[in-house]
Amino acid sequence: MHNEFTAIIEKDGEWYIAYCPEIPGANGQGRTIEECRESLAEAIALILEDRREDVLRGVPADAVKEMVVVQ
Repeated sequence: MHNEFTAIIEKDGEWYIAYCPEIPGANGQGRTIEECRESLAEAIALILEDRREDVLRGVPADAVKEMVVVQ
């Protein structure tokens, strides 16, 4: 699955910090822009996985569950 999100990256002293406006709470950091971007990508993946698991706990057993691909 392919998704694109916005990364806002700022320099903070010797570190870079990042956040994703589409995913509240997704933040990253690193000594380089690449490390910062990778850290943010990991945070986004963890948040989305956690939200999916949390939502699916309340789905009725007889509900139809399908995947939707957004490109």
